[in-house]
Amino acid sequence: MNYRHAFHAGNFADLAKHAALGLLVRHLAEKPKGFCVLDTHAGLGEYDLLADAASRTGEWQGGIGRVFGAGEPPASLAPYLDAVNALNSDGVLRWYPGSPRLIKSLLRPQDRLIACELHPQDAATLQRTFARERGVEIRAQDGYQALASLWPPRERRGLALIDPPFERTDEFAALEEALRGAHRRFATGTLAAWYPIKGRAPVDAFLAAVGDGRIRRVSVAEFMRQPPDDPKRFNGSGLVIVNAPWQFDEKLRTAWEWCAAALEIAGGIRIETLVGE
Repeated sequence: MNYRHAFHAGNFADLAKHAALGLLVRHLAEKPKGFCVLDTHAGLGEYDLLADAASRTGEWQGGIGRVFGAGEPPASLAPYLDAVNALNSDGVLRWYPGSPRLIKSLLRPQDRLIACELHPQDAATLQRTFARERGVEIRAQDGYQALASLWPPRERRGLALIDPPFERTDEFAALEEALRGAHRRFATGTLAAWYPIKGRAPVDAFLAAVGDGRIRRVSVAEFMRQPPDDPKRFNGSGLVIVNAPWQFDEKLRTAWEWCAAALEIAGGIRIETLVGE
C-alpha cells in the first residue's frame, strides 16, 4: 500500500487520526512545562483540496467534507476542527491541515515541533510552509532514523507520531521495532503509531506482537469505514498509543462516535486497552 499524504488528505482515516492527535497534543499543553512533538512522516503540512492530488481521488469529500460545518460537534473534536477552521476562515472548505499544521496550532511558545519528511519535494514544501514560524524544525530525514536519534527529546516531555506511508512490505515489523526502541529509550513518553486496515491478519499479528506485555500502557483505537472482509480495499485505520493520557479513551470515543455518525460508516469503531499498567 502506498499512502502518500497528498492523495488522501482529509479522508476518513485522516479525520480519525487527527482527531486523536489533537487530543494528545492538547493534553500535553495542560501542564506549564514545555514539550516536544516529533512527527516522523510529516507530509506537506497543509493541503489544497482543490489541487490535482486531492481532486484526483476525491477522498476528502467522504471525510472532512462531511464534517466541516456540520451540526454541533463535541468538545473533544475542538482541537482538530479549530485547526481546520483556522485555514478556512471564510467558511468555505479548501485547505486541510496535515499533522504538522495541526500540531503547530496547539503549541505554546515553550513547546516545539520536529517534523521529518524523506520525500525531497514534500520536504522542500514543508520547509517553505513553516520557514517563518518559531518553534518548528523541519528535517529532510527518514522518520524511523529520526525517531532513533531524536527520541527522547531534551524536554523529557513529548509525543512521537509515527505515521509511515506503508510502502514497505515489512512496514508492520518496522513499526513494531520502532515502538519498542522508542519505548526503551523513553518509557514515559507518549507514542502514537498509525496503521491502515485492509485485511485483519497482518493487523492482528502486529497487535499481538505489540501487546505481548513488554510495553505497558498500550491502547488500540480503530475507525472502520467498512468491515475488513475484502483485503484489497482500504477498509479502516488504527492507532496504537503508548502512555495515553487519563480519560483519553473516553474523549476519543465521544469524538469518533460523532464522526462515525456524520460519515455513516459501516465498520464501527474500537477503542480499548491492549496492555494495562
